Amino acid sequence: MPTLVTLRHGQSTWNAENRFTGWTDVDLTDAGEEEARVAGRLLAGEQELHIDSVHTSLLTRAVRTANLALDEMELSYLPVRRHWRLNERHYGALQGLNKKETADRYGAEQVKLWRRSYDVPPAPVALDDPNHPANDPRYRGVPPSALPATECLKDVLLRLLPYWDDAIAPELSSGRTVFVVAHGNSLRALAKHLESISDEAIAGLDIPTGFPRVYELDRAFNLVSARYLGDPAAAAAAAEAVARQAG
Repeated sequence: MPTLVTLRHGQSTWNAENRFTGWTDVDLTDAGEEEARVAGRLLAGEQELHIDSVHTSLLTRAVRTANLALDEMELSYLPVRRHWRLNERHYGALQGLNKKETADRYGAEQVKLWRRSYDVPPAPVALDDPNHPANDPRYRGVPPSALPATECLKDVLLRLLPYWDDAIAPELSSGRTVFVVAHGNSLRALAKHLESISDEAIAGLDIPTGFPRVYELDRAFNLVSARYLGDPAAAAAAAEAVARQAG
């Protein structure tokens, strides 16, 4: 049975400051590092779970979370692939802004629409804006037309699915257990795809930091089961904390 494990990175410095992070490359806080280690220990405690390969985004907070978790599992030798298609959603002109202050300015409903709706993106950044990924050397090999100036969740799903089809799904089909360490919105998009969540219901899904989620799939990648490791109440509380970030 194909098994996929997903993990949202531990708390980042901009998570702690309640800022829209998107593709801005920030590091983990001390608390975020510990969340990654705890996630690794939770995974190590699953005796029937044997991770074979790892995929992360190109952003430091996901890379370091994966490394710390793998160290706890004594699996630092595993092959790791990194790809921009697993990056967080690009928040456009919102990147760097405080979520609560933005809600105070534009209204909680508008900010909720930008944060959690399926198909409403924030305003884009210009091509010459430092926040446009075309100006980041890590994406120099990506055609500028493929790089986002802003995204809604629908956009994230559309740019994530080719990587799912080309890189992750073939490994699952071959019998590997795959570990994907990414971000709140790239994992929301993947959850929408795997769990057949409607466009309307996806607005209510928040991904907690530091809690591994285990998916068991059938050979056609239909969902058989999905569960968070660790204390269910703690995972639910962490997801609720994400929901409250904009007030």
